[in-house]
Amino acid sequence: MAESPLLLIGGSAATLLQGRGALQDIDQMSLFKPICKFCASVRTIRQIIPVLRKAMALAQSGTPGPVFVEFPIDILYPYHVVHKELSPKGVPKGIVGKVINWYLQNHLKNLFAGAWEPCDVSPLQVSIPLATADQVQRCIELVSRAKKPVFLLGSQVTLPPIPVEKLRKSLESLGIPCFLGGMARGMLGKDSPLHIRQNRREALKEADLVILAGTVCDFRLSYGRVLNRRSKIIAVNRDRSQLLKNSDMFWKPTVAIQGDAGSFIVNLSEGLKGYTCPSDWTEQLKSGDVTKEKANKLKAEEKTERHLNPLKVLHLVDEEMADDSIIVADGGDFVGSAAYILRPRGPLRWLDPGAFGTLGVGGGFALGAKLCRPDSEVWIVFGDGSLGYSIVEFDTYTRHKTPVIALIGNDACWSQISREQVPLLGSNVACSLAYNDYHNVAEGFGGKGFLVTRQDDNRIVDIIKEGQKACKNGKAVLINVLIGKTNFREGSISV
Repeated sequence: MAESPLLLIGGSAATLLQGRGALQDIDQMSLFKPICKFCASVRTIRQIIPVLRKAMALAQSGTPGPVFVEFPIDILYPYHVVHKELSPKGVPKGIVGKVINWYLQNHLKNLFAGAWEPCDVSPLQVSIPLATADQVQRCIELVSRAKKPVFLLGSQVTLPPIPVEKLRKSLESLGIPCFLGGMARGMLGKDSPLHIRQNRREALKEADLVILAGTVCDFRLSYGRVLNRRSKIIAVNRDRSQLLKNSDMFWKPTVAIQGDAGSFIVNLSEGLKGYTCPSDWTEQLKSGDVTKEKANKLKAEEKTERHLNPLKVLHLVDEEMADDSIIVADGGDFVGSAAYILRPRGPLRWLDPGAFGTLGVGGGFALGAKLCRPDSEVWIVFGDGSLGYSIVEFDTYTRHKTPVIALIGNDACWSQISREQVPLLGSNVACSLAYNDYHNVAEGFGGKGFLVTRQDDNRIVDIIKEGQKACKNGKAVLINVLIGKTNFREGSISV
């Protein structure tokens, strides 16, 4: 659902023992087929390279996604080991024994036949759908006539073949106001005049042209109900089912393009050289942005009944975060607030789990980000609930010398669930947690932990800086912030 090109490799029982009660022998293929673009089980050594090449090409082609390749254990071991396992302990006796031995030896020969023959190792052929020239031209005409256009950019715009910096220049050349979602957050940098962060629903009701570039009309856009029926709508998506999702009910695309959104935007920009988006429209949206963010800052100064105001903490972190920071989002209520306040510093500097909202990805995402960009300051924004899934990764950060900073919004609760459960059922059962000493857990794994309470209200910035310094010195850092309740995002339900 996050459209991630992932190659998953799994072991399995030996080819001749599958279905015969071998250790951990299950039908993995049936499990993975519904959620993978491609599944294959390698049955001979000579299939390894062709199958892996096909899997990796398909993972990146069209709409990216996961692929699964199964390796039976006898494919993984050298010839002499497999030969020993398949050979009889003594001389076969009787016709049945000889037939079985003949079968096993033939199976062994077929298993390794052609193992060392040259294989194709040329660059993979990745298929990417592109908009046609006629489709781009029609969209150029729609944009040139629009008075109030807006872009809604989703994760797909960050995919190859268009480099993100080239895409960013194309967006700036067009000058059309942009709402960013998913991995597209940060595409325009920290303080772009084109990036509109607030009041999206109101803007979509007023816009006369909406360009859905990799954005889907699912729950995040109220299934398309937020779109104005009088607006012209250009939809671009690699996946046809996502491209037209709910178009039979709440919205209709003026132009629907099954193609790469990034390439489309670059082509659109090249066809609109000299075009200028009406400045009064951009200024109107930016003015609403400024007003809303001022209101958020005022709300951040409000005192909570107990502990610290989470909005204040997030504003201070945003101010102190390094310019090369990468933000990993893993949580519910606290992360939902962070998405309104933290400003990713540039393209590909915001990582979240995608539309499925999978809790527990933070530890692994941060590890990958730090290994990929070792000089960047990597932040994980955790709720205290989601932290439970990957706090043990502080051991990994220490052993592999990959220091990151984890910010924990600790309200001792699964708040995104409790927010609706308590008014509906009058009970907080299964939602209550404890104000645990997560900072001590990080210390136990060789990291550096900080506890931030209401008594530290005037020291929050100093503690953030201490954490950044410890991280630069090679320590993984956990900042355990005890937070109170606010009515920010009250009534927000994602269904």
